Amino acid sequence: TRMNEDQARNFRKLLEEERANIERQLSDYGASASGEGIDVKVDEGFADSAQATAERSEVLSHVEKLQLAHVEVLEAFGRIDRGTYGKCERCGQDIPPERLEARPTARLCISCQEATAR
Repeated sequence: TRMNEDQARNFRKLLEEERANIERQLSDYGASASGEGIDVKVDEGFADSAQATAERSEVLSHVEKLQLAHVEVLEAFGRIDRGTYGKCERCGQDIPPERLEARPTARLCISCQEATAR
């Protein structure tokens, strides 16, 4: 069954909130969604440079995850525009609305997600 306009609008709103949240977190780290100009700030008061390096590495890893999540959100918007949002990319079945509400960027139904995780 094809998603109606109200449902699409609702999921677009969830995705907008997700995108704003991701962009806010990236901004807090001095990073952009595009991956350009990451200016990671760590406390230079560290006596132990290894600790500062470890913290910088942890922040960069988190920023990378946020940037990937941002791409997933943009791709979900594209699926809404194409009318393929809410369809499993593996088996073609509808993804349950509860799953999409919990994870608006979901591309796979739970069965296919579990199969690929193995």
